Amino acid sequence: MLRIDDDQYQALVAHARAEYPNEACALLAGRDGSAERVYALPNAEASPTFYVVEPKAQLRAMTEMDDLGLDLVGIFHSHVATEAYPSRTDVELAAYPDAVYLILSLADQDAPVLRAFRIRDGRVDEVELERRTAGVAG
Repeated sequence: MLRIDDDQYQALVAHARAEYPNEACALLAGRDGSAERVYALPNAEASPTFYVVEPKAQLRAMTEMDDLGLDLVGIFHSHVATEAYPSRTDVELAAYPDAVYLILSLADQDAPVLRAFRIRDGRVDEVELERRTAGVAG
């Protein structure tokens, strides 16, 4: 399971919409399956079908995570025209087996769909995504 709060969800949706028609990407940092920070990062490919986190921005985010004692708990990207499910390329390039991969589909602009997955050794397993309302413990 991965827990995110409503503000983090809204930040991911806003980032995906801002980058549209290209895919957006971000990293989520936290502990014990709960996201504490969202790092909205540039897509170095600036592509509607592919993403690569800009390397210098990724290094800055990962360094800050280390400094704060946080783990990489999620890797996010958007799909601008397809469902929220890992593509063959997403599966082939999944390099962090302990992270949850979040995909936000903007196929229906008015109703974005966010789903979460573990991708290990080419296998895709959906993970429960718990969205908490701000100010509510859980």
